[in-house]
Parts: sequence; structure tokens; C-alpha cells
Amino acid sequence: MKISRKGREQIVNFKSKLVEGKGRQLGKGKKESDNDRYEVAVAVKAIESIRSEKRREEMEFTEAFKQAGPCCFSPDSRLLAVAVDHRLFIRNVFSLKVEQLYSCVDKISFIEWAPDSQYVLCGLYKRPMVQAWSLAHPDWTCKIDEGPAGIAYARWSPDSRHILTTSDFQLRLTVWSLLNTACVHVQWPKHSPSFTTDGKFAAVCIRRDCKDYVNLLSCHSWELMGSFPVDTLDLAGLQWAPDDTSILVWDSLLEYKVLIYSPDGRCLLKYQPYDSGLGVKTLAWSPCGQFLAVGSYDQQVRALNHLTWKTFAHFMHMTTIRAPCNATIFKEVDEPLQLHMSDLSLSDDIALNIQDGSIDNSREGNCRVKYKVVDLPVNLPFQKPVIDKPNPKQGIGLMSWSCDSQYLLTRNDSMPTVLWIWDICRLEPAAVLIHKDPIRAAAWDPTGGPRLVLCTGSPNLYMWSPAGAWCVSIPLPEFSICDLKWSSAGGRLLLKSKETFSCAAFVQDLPDSTECTTSDDE
Repeated sequence: MKISRKGREQIVNFKSKLVEGKGRQLGKGKKESDNDRYEVAVAVKAIESIRSEKRREEMEFTEAFKQAGPCCFSPDSRLLAVAVDHRLFIRNVFSLKVEQLYSCVDKISFIEWAPDSQYVLCGLYKRPMVQAWSLAHPDWTCKIDEGPAGIAYARWSPDSRHILTTSDFQLRLTVWSLLNTACVHVQWPKHSPSFTTDGKFAAVCIRRDCKDYVNLLSCHSWELMGSFPVDTLDLAGLQWAPDDTSILVWDSLLEYKVLIYSPDGRCLLKYQPYDSGLGVKTLAWSPCGQFLAVGSYDQQVRALNHLTWKTFAHFMHMTTIRAPCNATIFKEVDEPLQLHMSDLSLSDDIALNIQDGSIDNSREGNCRVKYKVVDLPVNLPFQKPVIDKPNPKQGIGLMSWSCDSQYLLTRNDSMPTVLWIWDICRLEPAAVLIHKDPIRAAAWDPTGGPRLVLCTGSPNLYMWSPAGAWCVSIPLPEFSICDLKWSSAGGRLLLKSKETFSCAAFVQDLPDSTECTTSDDE
């Protein structure tokens, strides 16, 4: 079957509308014959199939390797640490060859790289113990045992030469030096400390006399630089602003209260939108430091600016999306392959990819997963939370900013299969992604333009950019993605299944659109 010139022009118009999120009607405003509509529909399906295959070719997947614990990239994106029970494998990111193998005294529960990528920390919380290893000196090791106090959490200091451990029951925070045998204790810490971007200061919350305080420590000498009380009933967490000019503090979920303090203890903001009901669930600073997003149990996200600390946007997560709405609604669907690709007259470079029906979908049972643009109104799948159990599955459980601070992704736990992507410039949703399974993880590309990758525990990888959304099937047998992480340099992904992992590399940037040409024959 050949496509007429008129049909090809309609394909180009349709594809441009689809990329802009406006192509919900074929040939809007024009009278077209049924034959033309059929031609365009068949050709568009063919091009979508080719687009999926081309995108798969632009990603390279390694074979699956065994893992039985945490896995993470090094900060310099050159190495990958993988835990297999009590053994720690250090692999080269590009070849995945084992460069170092360390054996810990117990099962590894936690892994963290030092900021300079020269050391790696292993938390053996069942022991409880912490072991650190040096990549430059494989025979060197460090063991930290808190004894009966236990270890609830451990992390590196910004200088990569100190290890901070928090004991069980919030008894004390200990700073251990790798340069000498000195250690510093901080009594009654509530949470892990937060460091400034330049790594010079640390903020630690402590509980004293039934009241919360914030202690400021120097990361050079670990001496107390200052302390001030905070207006919380039970402080749930604290975090430095990206520009290091203020400290964010929020209360427990029983009290909706967000506070911002200057380092000298002055309260810059006390934000409390309502008094009754569960409060804050997630918070996220934008990378530029100009916006603060607060996700709460009332299924809303409130965005504040850093100049006046006023709310400039409320993002609602409705169960039904109705017109007018400029967002593009993508829905995951199964599409059976019914087209003979070799019958289409396309350009040579695309035809080479589909000669003799080479698209292989036998593993998916002659079906493939794709996103379908659906029309409004749309009813989103919703789960009513159980009110007589703790930690109800409602509210904003997942929230993250894109690296350019232009987009914000959110997931309402009452709608676990739906991902919302908000445009901060227009203060409206840019896209809504509806999936068949609950979203397990979602992460923005840490470099370049806004590119989002997410997984749902299926053998598929889901991606979104302002140009559109697409699905990629993982070419590995019995590999269901339950977690994913970007390398700090971007371009590479760590994909984890239940017992194995694989790495995916982007050969080149994914195209914003796929240009397909056909023969000029009528």
C-alpha cells in the first residue's frame, strides 16, 4: 500500500499537533474522505511503531547481573557499587567488569560513596556495624562499632574524611575521623544532619527539655557555632536551602507547620494553611532555590517563592480531568501488532529497520506497550484510603523537580498509577501519565533538558519529555524494573529488578520528533 501526497501532508500536520499535545482530532477543521482518514490512521500507527523501535536502538542495555542489596553509582559516574549479601562489588560503569571485591563481616544493608569517590561506606545494621573501604588502597579498611547503642544511620561528611553515625533511640550523633582517632559526640540528635552546599556547615536537630533545637556545627572542627529553638511540636526534618541562606524545618504529620529560619535563628516564615488534619508529607526545593514545593495529605501541592515566602500556586490532583485543560493525557495501553511494515513505502534508513517484518514482539505475545493520547474528560483510577489504619495511602508521596526547575512531577498516593507533570511557567499540568501498575520510582535526568524516566515494576521503561512520551521494552528475560537511578553525569541508568540489575546507556539524545519520509509517487 502506498500513501498519497495528500495523506503524507496530513501525517506531517497530525504529528506536529500530536507533539504539541493538541492533536486529538484528525484533520480538525477540514473535510476529509473516509479513505484519507484510513490512510492517515494506518500511516501514523506505522510511524509510531518505527519510532518505538528507533528509540530502543538509541538505548543500549547490558546483560543482567546478580544483586542482593543496594546498588549505586559513584559521584564521578565512573564506578558502580553493588552489594551481594556480605560482598561488595565495585564495577566499571562502561564495561561492568569487577575492579574491586570486598568482603564485609555481615550482610550489607546500606551503601554510600564518599563525595570524592575514593571511599565507599557499607552499613551492616544487623550487626550493628559500619565498614568503609578505600579504592586507592584495597587492603585498608575501617570498622565502626557503636556497641549496645547500635547504629540507625550512617553517612559521609562533605570532606570525605569523616563518617557520621546516629545511634538507636536518638542517643547520640558521632563524628568519626579517618585521619586520626578523634571523634565528636552530639547528644540527643533527632535526624541525620543537613549540610550546606559548600560543605562548611551542618545543621542538626536535637531534642532537649521536651523542645526541639537546631545546632549549627562547623564541618572543619565540628565545634558548635550556634543553637536556637524552633517552634515545632515534634520536628520531622530539616534541610538547608540550595543557596545556603536559610534552613527549612517542618513538623510531624500530625501538625501542618512549615518554618524557615535564618542561620542566626530568626524565623523568616511560619506557614500553616490549616489547623486540623494530617499535614506535610513531602517537601522539595527547586534546584535554582527560588521555589519550595510542599506536598501534603490533603492531596495538594503548594508552591512558595523565596522572595516573599508567599504561596503562588496550588496544584490540585483531581480524580476527573475536564476541559478546558492544556495538559496532554497519556495512557498506557497494549497494542497488538497487525500491520505489515514491509508494505509501507518509507525512507531507506527507516525501511532497513523493518525489512521482512523484523520487529520482534514474540516476548510480549505479539503485543507491545505504548502511550495513547486520550481525549477529555478522563476519569483517573482512584483508591479510597483505609481510614482505620495508620499511614494512609493518600497525599503527595512522590515529588521531584526537573534539573532546570521548569517542571515538577508529583504522585498522589490515592492514585498510585498516575503521574502528574506540572509546568511552573504556566502554573498548570503539562502532562498526565496513566499506567496499568503503581509507579515505583521516577527520576529526572540530572543534566541537560527535562527528561523523565519512571518504572512500575513491569518489563518496560517509561519516558517523558516536553516533546512527548514513549515506552521502551527491556530486552532481558524476566526482568521487571522495580527501581532506577541516574548517574550524576546523566546518560546512564541503573535498573534494578528483584534479584538482578542492568545498566542502560543513551547512545545519543532521544529525538524530539521522528521525521519519516515517503515516496513522491502518487
